[in-house]
Amino acid sequence: MSSLYAVFGHPVGHSLSPRIHAAFGRQAGIDLRYEAIDATPEEFPRALEAFAAAGGAGANITLPHKQAAYALCATRTERAQRAGAVNTIVRSAEGWHGDNTDGAGLVRDLTERHRLDLRQRRTLLIGAGGAARGVAPSLLDAGVGDLYIVNRTPERADALADALGQPGRVHARYMADLPALGSFDLLVNATSAARGGGLPPLPMSLLAPRCAAVDLSYGEVAIPFLAWARAGGAQQAVDGLGMLVEQAAESFALWHGVRPLTDEVYAELQARHAALVTAD
Repeated sequence: MSSLYAVFGHPVGHSLSPRIHAAFGRQAGIDLRYEAIDATPEEFPRALEAFAAAGGAGANITLPHKQAAYALCATRTERAQRAGAVNTIVRSAEGWHGDNTDGAGLVRDLTERHRLDLRQRRTLLIGAGGAARGVAPSLLDAGVGDLYIVNRTPERADALADALGQPGRVHARYMADLPALGSFDLLVNATSAARGGGLPPLPMSLLAPRCAAVDLSYGEVAIPFLAWARAGGAQQAVDGLGMLVEQAAESFALWHGVRPLTDEVYAELQARHAALVTAD
């Protein structure tokens, strides 16, 4: 009998994760079932219990449940603990074991697929929710320079900066501070603001001459930020599709003990890019 896996989110109907994991399963010769489960924040704990009772072996967690999933895990990896958010869970004897593959997926996509050297890049991270928490530790480990975090709710930016534990290198700022922050070599949009009706106002002065701009979303949701970056002369504008595929491969390896090849799956999804309408 095939093992049961899923992605939990709200909304989650347009998620590419079932297609990605089906492709990985075919590649590895592994028979698996992978479903998309839509659960509101209120429903999520009960939905996860029901999934476990039905034999669920592992799951991906996407917006808005990454921090709630962290709290529901019995054990967690070090990178999940550093993030304070979980995007991958696997069933263990103790309950759910939580991991966070977002940061590893982002860094692999940027450095290997897009050939970006992240070292010493002055970096601006826009957002401080579960997505930002997932990638911030990996960006620091990859060697970026000073990391500035801005968020609509300043307290969340402060909390993430404190959690990262590098006060000389990580700086929380307010949205109102953006015009005075100077220019950055790497901008990462980790907000889901475009879903809710638009980006926060971003001054063009944020873009250094050889800046790379990255949106953790893909499809229509990523268009406003990437269009702004291109208009401002960003050297590279990268959406989150590659990160999605790479973090999925990390999850697949955790569940099945084999890391799938990602380039073919990424190319197939990119060819359908015009049809992509949402984020994972």
